[in-house]
Amino acid sequence: MLKSHSRSYSKILSTIAVAGLLVSLVGCSSGTPGSSDCVPTKAGDASAKVQVTGKLGTEPKVTIPKKLTSKTTERTVAIEGKGLEAEPNSVVDIDYAVYNTTNGKKIDATTYGAKGTSITLDKANLLPGLYKAIHCSAPGARVVAVIPPADAFGTAGSSGLGIAATDSIVFVIDVLKTAKPQKVLKKADGAAVAPKDGFPTVKLAANGEPTITMPKVDPPTTLSIEVLKKGTGKVVKDGATVTVHYVGALWKDGGIFDSSWKRGAPATFPTTGVVSGFAKAMVGQTVGSQVVAVIPPADGYGADGNVADPSQPDQISATDTMVFVIDILAVS
Repeated sequence: MLKSHSRSYSKILSTIAVAGLLVSLVGCSSGTPGSSDCVPTKAGDASAKVQVTGKLGTEPKVTIPKKLTSKTTERTVAIEGKGLEAEPNSVVDIDYAVYNTTNGKKIDATTYGAKGTSITLDKANLLPGLYKAIHCSAPGARVVAVIPPADAFGTAGSSGLGIAATDSIVFVIDVLKTAKPQKVLKKADGAAVAPKDGFPTVKLAANGEPTITMPKVDPPTTLSIEVLKKGTGKVVKDGATVTVHYVGALWKDGGIFDSSWKRGAPATFPTTGVVSGFAKAMVGQTVGSQVVAVIPPADGYGADGNVADPSQPDQISATDTMVFVIDILAVS
């Protein structure tokens, strides 16, 4: 629901989160050099059959045999990386292209030549097969993963992405940068700040999950932000990758349209990958802070809302004002 209309946060990662190669792979290594403690997903016959050409950092040309399948996720390394391997909860910058193996069609790809897409290697927020593909990969690596439905979208598939329940998918991933695992707070732990007049009322459960009550007045017409807790951690800069817990509701009726709390795991994304009002609410704040953002359409989904985006399960109209309560848990 947070996704910007820009391509910086591509459609398959948005869907996953609730959501932006080389010569023949035959005979390529199944692992990357680095820490002996990291055990990568094994290569297999299916992943070795995917033919890939192109230079690292550019969108590859990929040829997939018809109706390619595998019983488990297979991972073949086309180009060896070097350096810090991706571990659980580490932030990884990647470029990727993803394909449906049934028809060979490309489902999605990042914008190659840019800075890539930052994700946190978190099992709770990624498809199991994507997690297995990236795990143990080092900077400079290019990996190919064949992912069966059980490690992708399961028996439901994904109609918005054109993936049926029986379709396997192929990810071709360029690993651009890795970082050490970061500490992620469970909830905002900053010092309480007195609430401002005219803002929605926020009450917190014992675990930190917010309940939002809207005032019975018209919403503000400009972006309005208040701080309810002031953390002492790192400052969020424009373009940074942040990990947050959040609840999103509509001013008109208080209805919740999105909640990381309800999904049971925080969300991680770059500030450039969300609607502008959400980004502005985070940039300049500190880890440990909790902020409330009242976002009018101009700083949200604009004059069209998000009703034309089939990947979004909840629809925001052109006149809806959104309210988010955001706990800033980590930044990199």
